[in-house]
Amino acid sequence: MGLDARLRLAKLYLITDARTRQGDLTDFLQAAFAGGVDIVQIREKAMSREAELEVLELARTTAVLRQKIVCVNDSAALAGEFHADMLHLGQADGPSAPARKQLHRWALLGRSTHSSAEVDAALADQDVDYLTVGPVYATSLNPAYPPVGLDPVRHAARAAPASVITSKPFFAVGGIGLDTIDAVIEAGARRVAVVSAITKASDPQEVAQQLRRRLQDAWDADPATERYIMQALAGAGSTR
Repeated sequence: MGLDARLRLAKLYLITDARTRQGDLTDFLQAAFAGGVDIVQIREKAMSREAELEVLELARTTAVLRQKIVCVNDSAALAGEFHADMLHLGQADGPSAPARKQLHRWALLGRSTHSSAEVDAALADQDVDYLTVGPVYATSLNPAYPPVGLDPVRHAARAAPASVITSKPFFAVGGIGLDTIDAVIEAGARRVAVVSAITKASDPQEVAQQLRRRLQDAWDADPATERYIMQALAGAGSTR
């Protein structure tokens, strides 16, 4: 599948550090992918460029045979050097167009959003392929941003319905785990990004499977899902 199709069919997005303390990145990612994770973003701010490139290469080696996507966090320059298939930008990381110029032709670009206004801006930005919405609940991922609750998720679900192929995919993010995912799904999210629910789990594969199952049940309940999948596979949602 092409990258656009893989993004549109993705449901579970994992954000993790490099697992340096545990020393188990390959095994951890294998378990997460086996459990149903579609995208992994390596996020560790203090790493050197060389160390981050090494970790990204390791992640890509683990992901490639499973057709999973490895995402670079924040740095367009690093994404360009890595020939990344995906780059994720925060609100403070500058405009999308210059960042896109450093990526390969088919690469995907995402943007963090924290309010309904930022959701609307990301949806209107022709250089943005997907967005995250949150943090819905309190999270240690980015303490500078307080929880925004479910209203921005509801807004994104109205503005970019998950079953409409021309909608940009959005992932609810922030404090989402087995105890909170049902409320996020009820608010209209059909894709989520998670951190500690999987990274701190004693059995990452099992937790990923349970999260994936909740999301899949929501997709299966929508009669438009089959048509959406066929359109995604045919590339009907591609904007480039």
